[in-house]
Amino acid sequence: MNMPANLFMWFIAALPIIALLVLMIKFQWGATEAAPMGLLIAVICGVIFYKADLKLITIESAKGVWSSIVVLTIVWPAILLFEVVDEAKGFSVIRKGMQKLLPNELLQLLAMSWIFISFLQGITGFGVPVAVGAPLLVGMGVNPLWAVIIPLIGHAWGNTFGTLSVGWDALAMSANLEVGSELYLKTALWAAAFIWIWNIITGLSICWFYGRKKAIKKGLPAVLIMSLIHGGGQMILTQINTTLSCFIPACIAFIVIFILGKTKFYKDPWRIEDSKIMDHENSIKTEEDAPRDMTIKDAFVPYIILSAITLFVLLIPAVKSVLGQISFGLSFSETSTGYDFINEAVSSYSPISPLIHSGTFLFAASVLGLLFYKKHGWIKNNRMKAVFVRSLLKTIPSGIAVIGFIIMSKIMGGTGQTMVLAYGISEVLGKGYAFLAPVVGMLGSFMTSSNMASNILFGEFQLTTAKLLGLNAAAILGAQTAGGAIGNTICPGNIILGTTTANILGKEGQVLKKIMPITLSAAVIVGAILFVTQIIL
Repeated sequence: MNMPANLFMWFIAALPIIALLVLMIKFQWGATEAAPMGLLIAVICGVIFYKADLKLITIESAKGVWSSIVVLTIVWPAILLFEVVDEAKGFSVIRKGMQKLLPNELLQLLAMSWIFISFLQGITGFGVPVAVGAPLLVGMGVNPLWAVIIPLIGHAWGNTFGTLSVGWDALAMSANLEVGSELYLKTALWAAAFIWIWNIITGLSICWFYGRKKAIKKGLPAVLIMSLIHGGGQMILTQINTTLSCFIPACIAFIVIFILGKTKFYKDPWRIEDSKIMDHENSIKTEEDAPRDMTIKDAFVPYIILSAITLFVLLIPAVKSVLGQISFGLSFSETSTGYDFINEAVSSYSPISPLIHSGTFLFAASVLGLLFYKKHGWIKNNRMKAVFVRSLLKTIPSGIAVIGFIIMSKIMGGTGQTMVLAYGISEVLGKGYAFLAPVVGMLGSFMTSSNMASNILFGEFQLTTAKLLGLNAAAILGAQTAGGAIGNTICPGNIILGTTTANILGKEGQVLKKIMPITLSAAVIVGAILFVTQIIL
């Protein structure tokens, strides 16, 4: 590769990202409007300054379209699941039921936006916790904007070892970490330690959103206990079984949160009346419409089905192996830029296994839930078609933004712009690079909407940089995937999933504006700890 990695080329590579942030945060553009502009800038920069030809742009665009289809097959059934539960007035029942099980409203919020969301992340991932969590919180009375922000934060800690460790496996593959080796286990330990820090920040942030210092004081015992289970449990299990190191703690925490609700400190009704994230007035009105013969267990049936199907397929190796045999992807030829930045040919790019795909699980849960509600008379025959139509109409606008963002990321990666961004940071900082190592992981997640993709993109780069600079390779790799997990909170693709299912598409800029300070602060904290351990100590 003969690509110049100077300041000018670094600025050109950063230009599409800068444009997106300015348009979405400063000018409050929605993702549907900002995505095409970012894509256009990435194409122009790739062709003019990175010497990409038409073939490369075409092939990378095709890869982006294919990846977008995979994402959209999650978006639509996630919206469908919401519409099914909403049509049956299930959210009203869930809210009333949660008030009985957890009279403390803050504990309700933590249970649904952090604990349940983490459980979903442990088994599904790929944006499903955000897509499912946002409308669920809206149904519980959370303001739609905050109903998107909170699950974005709540699910991210599980982004490395969740989804049965797919993000971690991608890092291990990219950095050639041999399973069970000393470097493998040390890297997992560093990653879990950094993620634990983010997990604590997550719980405290949700409390702060709900009611500032008063909510922090009330929620602190629960946050510390839940984080000990999440973060501490995950750290221990990474040394035993990385595949289940997020899922098992998430399950335990989901049980413990209801036990906490019976303790002296949390058993009595408690809420902050003027909480800025709650819509108490409208939530009371929806409760009046709740079916009197539907229990909270009935209302949760689609989510129970989703969990059961996912666990059955993914946790039984024989089932997963048989169903996973049906898989297909597209083939693409090799491309290169005028600077000899090469994208190798692939025979099956980003293959999808439809029978073990999250979208399939969501669709099955939606249909079975619909039939269950219909059987009990909570959804009428003449309303079934409307449920499907509404879900499709809500999906179409977000599709434009998803396709634009993903094609942009593929073109930036295929032309070498993403790699120049990372190399520029390491070249300028030297050993001080340790401070921004998690930012590289965060950048990868922002660009690809996936911690897994970030680890694939930058895993080897982080390992090479650590060796060149004389830094602890395990710590740097751990910071890479921790940064990738943190970065999932600002992934445009995930944000769109939330705004679409919460029915506030176009407010992605507002979400980014509120969530960026927390994300950047968390990355800085992880970077600072890494810097101290590597440079000073």
